[in-house]
Amino acid sequence: MSESVDREVIEPRPLQCMEVWGGSDFVERVVTTPGLDAWVFSRPYDGAIDGGDIHYVTLCGRGFITRIVVADISGHGSVVADMSRELRSLVRRYINAKSQTGIVKSLNQSFAEYAKLNRFATAVVASYLAKRDRLAVCNAGHPRPLWYRADRSSWSILEGAAGTRDAKGFSNLPLGLDDETPYDLFHVDLSPGDLLLFYTDALIEAASPEGAQLGESGLLEIASAIESRDPSVLGRSLLAAIDRYRGDQPPDDDTTLLVVRHNAGNAPRLSIRQKVDVYAKFFGLKDY
Repeated sequence: MSESVDREVIEPRPLQCMEVWGGSDFVERVVTTPGLDAWVFSRPYDGAIDGGDIHYVTLCGRGFITRIVVADISGHGSVVADMSRELRSLVRRYINAKSQTGIVKSLNQSFAEYAKLNRFATAVVASYLAKRDRLAVCNAGHPRPLWYRADRSSWSILEGAAGTRDAKGFSNLPLGLDDETPYDLFHVDLSPGDLLLFYTDALIEAASPEGAQLGESGLLEIASAIESRDPSVLGRSLLAAIDRYRGDQPPDDDTTLLVVRHNAGNAPRLSIRQKVDVYAKFFGLKDY
């Protein structure tokens, strides 16, 4: 599939150590961290200023842990805004943690209060360690990411082996449904040129004029047909193809897509000034 994308080139924005970047408003941006390039597109439904889709990309104080969070919160309004702030606070708290088990457990427990208001969230949390070229993934009821393996030139669903279940036989439920729900953690070893697609359900729930939803298999088929491996071109081409599938009708939900490429970069050696800046942020002497 040859896709012409006639848009302005976006200059990459390198994330700084201890930075939490993202939110729920409209954005199209390329951000980079040691080892990863990410094209991020988020569009709230019907031109709203903020939506229920939330994305965050963070970089730890030493520059070798990149964390990606994509969440889809049910509803709109003040409750969603509160949940968004809660998510940002937790992402910041765990910014230097190698393991993401703590953040997922804390997210689930924190969102239990919102569940009483019939507000739930799905989320996928991924942590990349530049020193190991390894990605750790937890999925809380969210659409499964797609994975392009450069060494095989093929796309597949990113999924792990079945893990533990709670006493009721459930695991990986949306956040807030059960504060004791276990979440499976699986690891993926990335090779240079590998690509990952993180997205919200507006993509797979896109409906044709006849009412047929695209689905996970349809999304995988579209991604497999796009030749470009440039994250921004791939992302724009994918969204354009989904628009055509809908008969060029606008989406009926918030839309978020992150296309992440493994660039095999290494964590930087921090200068004295950069280390001082990191410590200032860590001890609350400077915002981040």
